[in-house]
Amino acid sequence: MTVRSFRVALAALLPAAALILSFEAALAQSTPAPAVSASPAPSSPAPSAGPAASPAPPATPAPAASASPAPSAAPAQPPAADVQTADPFGEPFTLEPKKVLIAKGSANWDAAFDALIESFKTLTALLDKQGIKPTGNPMIVYTSTDDNGFTFLAEIPVEQEPKNLAKGMSIGQSPDGKALKFVHRGSYDNMDNTYEAITNHLDEKRLEAKDTFIEEYMTDPLKTAEDKLVINVYVPLK
Repeated sequence: MTVRSFRVALAALLPAAALILSFEAALAQSTPAPAVSASPAPSSPAPSAGPAASPAPPATPAPAASASPAPSAAPAQPPAADVQTADPFGEPFTLEPKKVLIAKGSANWDAAFDALIESFKTLTALLDKQGIKPTGNPMIVYTSTDDNGFTFLAEIPVEQEPKNLAKGMSIGQSPDGKALKFVHRGSYDNMDNTYEAITNHLDEKRLEAKDTFIEEYMTDPLKTAEDKLVINVYVPLK
């Protein structure tokens, strides 16, 4: 809230006493003196020109006119709380290809998140050892799924190609093309709810997706508490 200070200027009235006295003095000097008689005048004191006018008491300055206070403005309303806009859900999106360091992996559903984290750790360790900084967020590309588990590619965007790649690693290109973008917030264990909502959205819109989907980890999965994860889910369309 912006607080504004208002300042009221009070104009004091100037005393008029000095002006009045100056006018009286000028008037006295302009009055002619009485004529002197030729015969000797008795030695009585000359008639007084009248008692000297007592100086006017200094004019007491009139109290400054109290400026009536300006009408107070209506109380400022507190700033509105930041409103978080809804996350994209089924927003059309175009994936741009990126050079990525890739590690292949597979896992069962019970240990899904642990397997993804281990792949990210392996890729990050190689890049750190060679002093190569990622140029984008880590991603998981799911290549196949069934009731028992899934296969995936863990990918980290890079500009510089690392050397001495370990077994199962390669340099490649991330998926590109038209897709739909969804956002998941929270634990990986709740991803089922997100994917169920995605499936319902595709059915409602009568859209046909490819047999793969991509997760982009907007928060560092190696440092962020699992319940604080933010993951963009991209569903490529046929």
